[in-house]
Amino acid sequence: MQTQNRFLDDLARVTSGAMGVAAGVRGEVEARVREQLERVLAQMDLVPREEFEVVKAMAAKARSEQEELAARVAQLEVLLAEKTSKSKAAPAAGASGIKRTRQKAKAKPESAPGSAPESGGSAKSS
Repeated sequence: MQTQNRFLDDLARVTSGAMGVAAGVRGEVEARVREQLERVLAQMDLVPREEFEVVKAMAAKARSEQEELAARVAQLEVLLAEKTSKSKAAPAAGASGIKRTRQKAKAKPESAPGSAPESGGSAKSS
């Protein structure tokens, strides 16, 4: 019986040692696979997750600012349209007075500076 116990003890020690070695090999294999994968990804010129998250946050912020500015521009366009419609309505009422003044100015042409007056004092008398 003692030989069987000794055999089982040895078998248990060998098995536990093999499990330890297997765990070590597993860790080493995982590390090497990870290194290879990182090398391949580096050659593919991919961005790290942290940089991607930073750029994603920046894009979200820029988008929200753009939406706010678009809303503000829309409000300003409405205000501008209201002001231009009011300013067009006011001169339309007084526009006929402006036209009359222009017509009177055309009817009475003023002599240009340096030109001879229309009546009397002409240089040539015939």
